[in-house]
Amino acid sequence: MELGLRGKTAIVTGGSLGIGRAIARELAQEGVSVAIVGRDAARLEVAAAEIARETNARCVPVPADLTDAAQLDAAMTRAQAVLGHVDILVNNAGATPMGRIGDTPDETWMKSINLKLMGYMRCARILTPAMRQRKWGRVINIIGRSGHQPRPNYITGSAVNASLLSFTLALAAECAPDNVLVTGINPGPIATPRWDAVVAQGAADMGRSAAQENAAAIATVALGRLGTPEECSGLVAFLCSDRAGFITGTNIDIDGGGTRCI
Repeated sequence: MELGLRGKTAIVTGGSLGIGRAIARELAQEGVSVAIVGRDAARLEVAAAEIARETNARCVPVPADLTDAAQLDAAMTRAQAVLGHVDILVNNAGATPMGRIGDTPDETWMKSINLKLMGYMRCARILTPAMRQRKWGRVINIIGRSGHQPRPNYITGSAVNASLLSFTLALAAECAPDNVLVTGINPGPIATPRWDAVVAQGAADMGRSAAQENAAAIATVALGRLGTPEECSGLVAFLCSDRAGFITGTNIDIDGGGTRCI
């Protein structure tokens, strides 16, 4: 399927690992010039070089700690300067640790809110005005199914993700008249380094081995397996294209049939 994305530009936060890296690579394969943003400068350099080599597209590393508003502002300014303008924003940076309410201090709550909720909001607030002026843009928020399927041992992530589900729909309604489409994606269990960390934390909470915790998570998936980052990135590329030009203001689960709420 020809997506018609060649010549577009994108920022992917959390773009050096896992789902974010797969999204950056997928967009680059479609001819999109990509800036990847993350905290680990060395890892970003390696990821950007590998993506550029694999796809023959431009991929630029932009290191920043997105919990810091000043660093986030500087990263968005640099990315815009390097790319010329930004057509696509993929908000993906944000990993909230497992934990129940009694085990989760204020610092953990505030870090999660600042990185994921405020980080997504700040990036969108900076980038959407120019998209709206050009009458074309895409904002894809990578959120997580716990926002509408909350868990007590992931209470911070559940709360932050629920906020982002609402934020996505509200932003979509505001931007729709200017042809800036905003959608959310809720990954379920996806085989990434982040998933390995979640499994380890969950195993410790439940008092069982990592293998048992992983098996328990897979048992909630109708397809009976973990997903892959590429099964997320393909949808993102489609949503960025004009083939998806009538899709906005919705949140889509990629979880192998694991979410059964209406």
